Amino acid sequence: MTLDDLRKEYHDAICRDLLRMNKNQQKGDYPNNADGDSRISVSIAKEIYAQLGPPQYATISVQNSDDLFAILTKDFIEKCFNLLNHLRPGNWRYYLKTEISQFEQYKDFAEMDSFLKEHKELATTIGQAYIPKPDILIGREPLTDNEINKYREILSTGINRGKRTPLRQANNPSPKPILFAAIFCPWTLGLNQAQRIKFDAISLINKRKGKAPQIAGVTAETNLLKIASLAFETGELDCVYHFALNELKNAITTINDESQLDMYKTLVEGRRLRDISDLPFDLAV
Repeated sequence: MTLDDLRKEYHDAICRDLLRMNKNQQKGDYPNNADGDSRISVSIAKEIYAQLGPPQYATISVQNSDDLFAILTKDFIEKCFNLLNHLRPGNWRYYLKTEISQFEQYKDFAEMDSFLKEHKELATTIGQAYIPKPDILIGREPLTDNEINKYREILSTGINRGKRTPLRQANNPSPKPILFAAIFCPWTLGLNQAQRIKFDAISLINKRKGKAPQIAGVTAETNLLKIASLAFETGELDCVYHFALNELKNAITTINDESQLDMYKTLVEGRRLRDISDLPFDLAV
């Protein structure tokens, strides 16, 4: 199966399970990935919808939309990254809505939580630690010494080197996966959501003990200004990915809105916005 096949399968699943047309007597019908208060966003969303599949009418809550989008995106990433295993070999695990304390770089969160539960009198003084909650987490399992020595002797018998690296399973009696990537998946970008995601991303960077994970955002938002609010600036997310970037460009070209096309070019040529099909390759870097 090719990357094109998987992208088509991803879009088919989104059209089947998630992308819906909202009925609204005042604003008119519009897709549920559009900003209903923005005429341009609605026009773009309708053009994208026309490229992907026939409209279905139903109502899906914002929370359910985000959850479904994360599930479908995780499946797509897992299938694609498996195709690229020869480029980035490893024993990869994919998680949804999993506490980051389950990973090596953030296991102190679990220890702190356990400590505060045992010493409740301190909880009101110290307070609870803020824990970022990415939608998709990709972890790499630590390696056994036999795996490390698979092709040649790297860890010499009787000489115990590399004693503290988390990549070596033997260094920890209860080894945890190493967090490789954290991905936020807002179906659309509501009020202040971009800032919340950026705050979580900064927390992931600042609170780690060890290697920083790759951090990305994936969205189906059609309001270019909202996408820009997540994609602009550097230091929080490595990049933002649109679930249908080619279709987004076609839609903007069709409605012939110069300001939207300028914003699109700024985001894409500025290397802040890419297509979902780029994400597996960027993970393999």
